[in-house]
Amino acid sequence: MELVLAKSQDALVLTSISKRAFDSDVEVGATQAGGPPGYQSYKFHIKMAAQKNLYTCYNDSLIVGGAILFKEGTNLYIGRIFIAPEHFQEGLGIQLMEMIENLHSDVTSFTLETPLWNIRTNNFYQKLGYEIQRQDKEFAYYSKRK
Repeated sequence: MELVLAKSQDALVLTSISKRAFDSDVEVGATQAGGPPGYQSYKFHIKMAAQKNLYTCYNDSLIVGGAILFKEGTNLYIGRIFIAPEHFQEGLGIQLMEMIENLHSDVTSFTLETPLWNIRTNNFYQKLGYEIQRQDKEFAYYSKRK
């Protein structure tokens, strides 16, 4: 697998994958299809690509997912990751997170949040060593140190 900064021409495919991935959360507790702000917006993904925050994940030259990342000093905020549903349960999410964690040599911590209701993502991040730092009525806020 490979993780690279997205090109603007990747945005259409990444938008489709993002929409399908987040809409699939209805299978694991979401009350309706949906996702984080801009998850289904081509304009949003173009903007993220232009700002160099959108990454494309390739597996054997095929785009299988993406990530939106924000580097803030020595912290990397993981805005979101997404894998095409047809590639769920293949270990690609774990590989994607490993690539994200190794993307910048000067990053020493990682932060992210995920909805409390989403058992799938909460279990996933905890399995990878992320610890809940706090939570509110809607989200669990995770961090991990290198």
